[in-house]
Amino acid sequence: MFLDTEKMTYRGVIRPGGLHSFQMEIKESNLLVLADKKLSKETEEALISCRRDIEQYIYKHPDFRITHKPFPPEEKMPPIVRAMAEAAQEVGVGPMAAVAGAIAEFVGRKLLEHCRQVIVENGGDIFIKTKKRRRVGIYAGDSPLSERIALEIEPQNTPLGICCSAGTFGHSQSLGEADAVVILSPSASLADATATAVGNIVKDDDSIAKGLEFLKKFPLVRGGIIIKDKKMGVWGKVKIVRGI
Repeated sequence: MFLDTEKMTYRGVIRPGGLHSFQMEIKESNLLVLADKKLSKETEEALISCRRDIEQYIYKHPDFRITHKPFPPEEKMPPIVRAMAEAAQEVGVGPMAAVAGAIAEFVGRKLLEHCRQVIVENGGDIFIKTKKRRRVGIYAGDSPLSERIALEIEPQNTPLGICCSAGTFGHSQSLGEADAVVILSPSASLADATATAVGNIVKDDDSIAKGLEFLKKFPLVRGGIIIKDKKMGVWGKVKIVRGI
């Protein structure tokens, strides 16, 4: 599958690899789910629950949706809202920077109550639990590296969040100009928030090193890739192979 924050057309080249594949769309959320069972009803219920918790919290706390600064976590927050707030606070961004990764993970973990393998992709952010080695291709806009490289994910390293942010295309809100920032973490919420934080740092290819140094501050971040034009920086436990 491809990490892509621009269009959904890349889903046509995803190889299910023995898994059932289906989509679920509710309001702004558009999920691609691959699992070893057909779990459309369970996915719908999980997505509705996630969205309800987030929407109800935002109704009571409108600043949660619009702030670009960390929002203080509270014990009484719904679990998904607290996960977003904690991840955002860790890396210094607003909590909505973690929303896509959080939904992917919370839906994925709910589905794991019914199956052994699941991949949930939500707008380029992925939660994965697999029993076999899989590859995740990377789309990086107009960079010559786009779709030419992939991550190889070993089953023992999952569950895993793999999240992407970009400043040169797509719907991601970024203050930088990276063609792709891909972050790996056991927490998809943290991976998503960190991808945004690193993306804000990368203004040109000379700032790739600065972005990688930022990653090293966070023990729960396993690794990351930054792509800007023809250059790429890699840090951490990341295995790169040819694109799929």
